[in-house]
Amino acid sequence: MRKGNPSLPPLDYLLAFEAAAEDQSFVGASRKLNISETAISRKVRLLEHHYNVPLFIRGHRSIHLTPQGQRFLGEIKPALQGLRDASRRIVAEDQVRTVTLAATNSVAALWLMPRLQAFTRANKHIKIMLVASDNDAECLADSVDLAILRGSSDWPGHESRLLFGETIFPVCTPEYMAAHPGVQNLADLPKQDLIEVASTRSEWMNWNTWLSRIGASSANIDQGALFNTYPLAVQAAVDGLGVALGWGHLVDRHLEDGRLVRPLEERQVRTEQGYYLLRPRKADHFDECRVVENWLLEVSAAASRPGP
Repeated sequence: MRKGNPSLPPLDYLLAFEAAAEDQSFVGASRKLNISETAISRKVRLLEHHYNVPLFIRGHRSIHLTPQGQRFLGEIKPALQGLRDASRRIVAEDQVRTVTLAATNSVAALWLMPRLQAFTRANKHIKIMLVASDNDAECLADSVDLAILRGSSDWPGHESRLLFGETIFPVCTPEYMAAHPGVQNLADLPKQDLIEVASTRSEWMNWNTWLSRIGASSANIDQGALFNTYPLAVQAAVDGLGVALGWGHLVDRHLEDGRLVRPLEERQVRTEQGYYLLRPRKADHFDECRVVENWLLEVSAAASRPGP
């Protein structure tokens, strides 16, 4: 009996065999590869001749894989898929792919924006379309590939990964703290210029809620500045207008560069909520989307703080 040839056969023989094996049909394979049924049959026979191994049992109007054919298909499919992936990647290196990332206004402005430049420099083939909205429905629209939302990990139709928990504490500038030493005393804190956010979301913590959770008396919020978005409130604190509530991770950059300080270092409230990275379960998670997803998980882990 003639021995089979252990060298690699032509790639088109392998592709014809794979297509025929998956469809259990030379006709189906011919449609898939857009060549004639005769060409498919001939390439498969040449492959069998190359290895001197029968790969199909041929019936009158049907074909079935032999045990050797089944084993061979299982072994070559990952290799062929690897070749397809490599071909797609080498072509895609010069093409820019857009990933739509949605986040709340606070996360977009205070956590994502300071990090985007480093990502885009390292991943020139990926463009991030950043959608900032405090409307969950907009962040979970069909056009969105990934989203960062605050909650408790349960979003129907989406997989969720915790990025960071929610820890809240007072922040102000070093200059404000020096001019208003009472800010370092919990009993005197309600008398300071407290910067407030007028949020329509009932779960958003305000000053009186925070003071109640920490065991202090309530404050006269009318004395301080009022803003409708959290990024504006943080900027007001940076500009020295008073004391704002600082959400961990969202104000870390200002704490690290010294523009803000924590006047009550040990006083903080940790909630059961967290900020989660979401992706639709049924969506096509293409390579560039996975790159962005892994980057977000890495940068959140690098600045980890206890979560819920």
